Amino acid sequence: MPEGHTIHRLAQDYTAAFARTAVHTTSPQGKFTDAAALLNRTVLTTADAHGKHLFLGFGAAEDPTWVHIHLGLFGKVTFGPAPAPPPTDTVRLRLANDTAYVDLRGPTTCALITPPEKQAIHDRLGPDPLRPDADPAAAYRRISRSRTTVAALLMDQKVIAGVGNVYRAEVLFRHGIDPYRPGKDLTRAEWDAIWQDLTALMREGVRNNRIDTVRPEHTPEAMGRPPRVDDHGGEVYVYRRANQPCHLCGSPVRTADLAARNLFWCPACQRR
Repeated sequence: MPEGHTIHRLAQDYTAAFARTAVHTTSPQGKFTDAAALLNRTVLTTADAHGKHLFLGFGAAEDPTWVHIHLGLFGKVTFGPAPAPPPTDTVRLRLANDTAYVDLRGPTTCALITPPEKQAIHDRLGPDPLRPDADPAAAYRRISRSRTTVAALLMDQKVIAGVGNVYRAEVLFRHGIDPYRPGKDLTRAEWDAIWQDLTALMREGVRNNRIDTVRPEHTPEAMGRPPRVDDHGGEVYVYRRANQPCHLCGSPVRTADLAARNLFWCPACQRR
């Protein structure tokens, strides 16, 4: 499932390609046909992201009609230049104008929603490190009262929105925090450092459209080690490096199942 930086990058890309233009809107798959017909030839006014939720606003800037998109595990977005090729029958939503097109396939959610429904989604999500309205103190209030592990809390979108498995594993390693530590044992200073780090890492993820989490002194060039070879790309410390030596101490990286997701950590660098 894409992490929050990907959704914020998509919001930027939709805006760059289609904002302030009347968009031809279709649903070749047929599951969004009625809504696409309502939106056809209206102007894409804005795009918004909160965690892993993308919102496309059409029509009047002061009161847009919103399309809510959640990619889930299988959703994909593909941009291309005009003229658009004939769509396949897997395309849930296609936007096209004179210069570009974008196809949405396989999302968990693609729905026309009202402004109150959009606000309800924001209200149930935790603060997003990439949003200017984020309140990290709100997340810490929930974390500091919980016996749940820090690793599980970081993946709970009601606590903090947008963090996925990669950022979860990497930020805990970067701060030497055992993933099984209860949230209530995390100090406010530790949380503030984690939040600031997530904000910086995820902003870099938006800029580069990939996740890189190693510090300059730990890059392949600085350490004289081979670069990472992985479909996910990006240089990381522990994510998907089970049984490989830690870049810092050489101990084997461990993995375990936690809340139905694979957790990765270094038991030497992340002691309780």
